[in-house]
Amino acid sequence: MRTVIQRVKEANVCVDEKIVGQIGQGMLILLGIEEDDQTEDLDWLVKKIVQLRIFSDQEDKMNLSVKDVGGAFLVVSQFTLHASTKKGNRPSYIRAARPDKAIPLYEEFINELKNFSQLPVASGIFGAMMDISLVNDGPVTIFIDTKAKE
Repeated sequence: MRTVIQRVKEANVCVDEKIVGQIGQGMLILLGIEEDDQTEDLDWLVKKIVQLRIFSDQEDKMNLSVKDVGGAFLVVSQFTLHASTKKGNRPSYIRAARPDKAIPLYEEFINELKNFSQLPVASGIFGAMMDISLVNDGPVTIFIDTKAKE
């Protein structure tokens, strides 16, 4: 699994010009699921995200987690995180999981995030064309790949 996490002051996702998910302060999580991803990847990633200390404390140091600041999550599926640009100019998405595998993991990720964090979790609609609006706070943007565990 790959994620791009953005610390946000607010974010929303629209489908057909209707807001389907929105949050105030928290994390926008773009989630890409790969064919060989498993529940173990999901469990590790959820714990890592919830415990990430990327919010500022009183001394303006990134020392607080999303739980510490009472934030929320907005999760959006994004298969393009698994793009390969090795050959040519048109990216290949061969490593991205097909919907029959990706949808259950995406839904499980959202449920685990809710259960582990006990914070609000909003989401986009898997496979839909989505418009995302956000105010990136900082800016702070973090990339995590469960295969690299870094």
